[in-house]
Amino acid sequence: MLKTLKCDPALFEKDLSGQTYIVTGANSGTGLATAEQLVRQGANVIAACRRMEAGIDAIKHLTAESGSVEVMELDLNSLESVRQFVSAFKKQHTLLHGLVNNAGVMNTPEGKTKDGFETQFGVNYLGHFLLTELLLDLLKKSAPSRIVIVSSAAHAGMQKSPGTIDLDDLHFENRKYDGVLAYNQSKLALVIYGRHLAQRLKGSGVSAFSTHPGWIRSNLIKHTTPVWVQNVLMRPFSRFLGIMSAKDGAQTQLHCLLDDNAPVHSGEYFSQNSILYADKKDKPGGWPMKSPNPLTYKDELAEQLYKISIKHVGLDKN
Repeated sequence: MLKTLKCDPALFEKDLSGQTYIVTGANSGTGLATAEQLVRQGANVIAACRRMEAGIDAIKHLTAESGSVEVMELDLNSLESVRQFVSAFKKQHTLLHGLVNNAGVMNTPEGKTKDGFETQFGVNYLGHFLLTELLLDLLKKSAPSRIVIVSSAAHAGMQKSPGTIDLDDLHFENRKYDGVLAYNQSKLALVIYGRHLAQRLKGSGVSAFSTHPGWIRSNLIKHTTPVWVQNVLMRPFSRFLGIMSAKDGAQTQLHCLLDDNAPVHSGEYFSQNSILYADKKDKPGGWPMKSPNPLTYKDELAEQLYKISIKHVGLDKN
């Protein structure tokens, strides 16, 4: 039976008044749970959501908390939407103490984003890549600050599909599309980016982490299996499979945001437990733990991915 890793309760007593955080996909799941906790501790949270109405409805119960929360539109399927979000945010805010890149899609049918990228690579990775790069100036200005990149244990492989990244065919234009393989690739890109980003930010006071939040009882699985199978049929076996609530799934991200010692491990991978890991020793997770995927530590690959990403999102022209 896997044990859920949980934050030191003292972290939730910290006063976050005057601090500003962005949480993408904060209208449900771990994103909402993360936003809730930050607001309860007095932070000003920007819930960056694709569906404004869903976001507003999701956070309305937080109006009585000590902090504040506002919903802003962000569609990671569109680079233009990312740029518009950042522009709007900077007009209202001069500081940013934490960025949580939480939103994502999983095992989607074959498709393209508005900019022509494979859906999962575009939404999970490139959208967040551009968002992060455009906000680095504020994060540096607000230091000490932190970036939490929500990845997945799937970056090391899932459902017999490996965790690989094909720099010559990132968007499955020359190979047969495989939703699981594409998901694994997008999540591996995030872990690689987190490590590369931390190296670039050394000495700036900005820390970066990649995380696996755990197997959360959410709608993310809808393209893989009916949600009711996970939430109803599998519920009696949740403790054995490691299926957890959104609140428990937010623990790893909150630890990275709030723990005083976390910045010492900038660039590292923090993982909740997971039955997906092939090696038994990795299944309990760790804060931090060594990624089971050796590609995570290939500096040349990280630099190549960074250069390709810069071109993909148009930052090479800035």
